[in-house]
Amino acid sequence: MMIGGWYEPGSSPLHRTPAGGKFLVLLGLAAVVFVLRSPVWLGGTCAVVLLGYGVARVSLRRCGQLARTLVPLVVFVFALQWWLLGAEQALVVCLRIVAALAAANLFTITTRVDDVVSAVERALRPLARFGVRPDRIGLLIGLTLQAVATLSGVAAEVREAAKARGAERSVTAFAVPFLVRTLRHADELGEALAARGEGDG
Repeated sequence: MMIGGWYEPGSSPLHRTPAGGKFLVLLGLAAVVFVLRSPVWLGGTCAVVLLGYGVARVSLRRCGQLARTLVPLVVFVFALQWWLLGAEQALVVCLRIVAALAAANLFTITTRVDDVVSAVERALRPLARFGVRPDRIGLLIGLTLQAVATLSGVAAEVREAAKARGAERSVTAFAVPFLVRTLRHADELGEALAARGEGDG
């Protein structure tokens, strides 16, 4: 997966919605999700997010990628929380995870990283008189989104390589290559930032 490879071009209403508005909605939804305690309301929130995938006309391939990532995580968390706190609390925790991560994934699929960076810079521009650097904050957010996408792609590739070798259950077969490629990406990113003069002074 290339850097920023989460974005899927489209002409849906969600694709056309300004990045700043979508980002605020995402933050608001995340706050609401972690306040709600009712499985019914959380289930309804998950349904609304899934409806968003239909509105955005996200391909089945991308939905499958999300499912392959979420299902093992949710199963593990549910089992752990059930053992520690009981079935109902486990369900609440898992619904929160599904709603938040699915919404974040939908945001990245329908929003270009450059649009997010531009929206952040515009929003913070009035604070420049107080010493805030909108360009630096925008760059930080952009790099964070790109890093998440890149590392997710690296994890998927390492997992597939381990599976091809018959070592999909080996922690070492996943952790070592993932760590090496992550450090390599960090070095390349550091060199790119140094080349454009970021961090000087």
